[in-house]
Amino acid sequence: MSEPKTFKEGLEDVIAGESSITDVNGTEGKLIFRGYDIHDLALNSTFEEIVFLLWNDDLPNRSQLEALGDELDANRTVPAEAMRLIKQFPAGAPPMDLLRTAVSLLAFYDPDTGDNSIPANRRKAVRLTAQMGTLVAALARLSMDRPIIEPVSGKSTAWNFLYMLTGDEPDHIAEHALDVALVLHADHELNASTFAARVAVGTLSDMYSGVTAALGALAGPLHGGANVEVMHMLEQIGDPREADRFVEDALASGRKLMGIGHRVYKTLDPRAVSLRYMSRQLAESSGNRKWYDISEAVEGAAEKALAAKGKSTLKANVDFFSASVYHVLGIPTEFFTPVFAVSRISGLTAHILEQLGNNKLIRPRAIYTGPESRKVMPLVHRG
Repeated sequence: MSEPKTFKEGLEDVIAGESSITDVNGTEGKLIFRGYDIHDLALNSTFEEIVFLLWNDDLPNRSQLEALGDELDANRTVPAEAMRLIKQFPAGAPPMDLLRTAVSLLAFYDPDTGDNSIPANRRKAVRLTAQMGTLVAALARLSMDRPIIEPVSGKSTAWNFLYMLTGDEPDHIAEHALDVALVLHADHELNASTFAARVAVGTLSDMYSGVTAALGALAGPLHGGANVEVMHMLEQIGDPREADRFVEDALASGRKLMGIGHRVYKTLDPRAVSLRYMSRQLAESSGNRKWYDISEAVEGAAEKALAAKGKSTLKANVDFFSASVYHVLGIPTEFFTPVFAVSRISGLTAHILEQLGNNKLIRPRAIYTGPESRKVMPLVHRG
């Protein structure tokens, strides 16, 4: 007799492993990085501190943070040979396809690629995290037919990314807004891309293979691409006064409201709280309130309409307000998802390090639903 099996569509709420990195409490709307609440981290920590936290057991002291900053500075520049090939990528290709291929390409130029020891993987994690922002900014500049800008030492990941993307030195508000977004997006337990990375390296493949697999999963509109769809929705609405009608029409026709609802959170996504604040702050500092006002109007209209349908647990998620934040920062809409990767590389590499630290091949089972006990008929009798 075969062993009994149970099935949950999409593996929803199935426990697939143990991790000390991140805890997502969907019922209470909490996100915890190694014991620290995301709100506390967003208010009091930088992205570089989060990188250290995810890779280690605690937040860094001053000397540890300075050492990490020096490591990131020393590794932000993409190898010249790799950049020469990246410049030959086809014009007009989807940004996440470009980024996925660029990351895979980097493996050829990393002396540690084939070494799965802990020190080598730590060095690869530094290089990937340092170079992800450089890659995304370079790909965006190339797509706009503009010259690539080199990173500047002594500056944060957020500052460097905005400078390499726009060519202008960002002010403190812009740098802080992106830094907070990077903190909030850094990790989210076993989401699709993180699980893909752990499955890939669980075979004892290398870190670049794991990150490449993750970027393939991150590209989808149901995952990292959701904030792109949110921005398209905001542009389609165009005016806060049109929010009620748009929401009513969408719900009546069965269309999904992008950025509303989450697979895990049964209440407001805790990351949306900080991003709403950053969106409002950017709107006020830039004098461009349009996108924040539309977002706020849609959120209110959706909450009211969904509550009337008995769906009051569907609230704004992290993608909803990140769209307006990225837009006001001057990030092209088609590059919203690659910017997600600039942050999430910290969590991906943390999970890869954890997976390889106590590895077991990830090999789930399936319930077979096909025909039973068939016999092979010779080819001449099959018509």
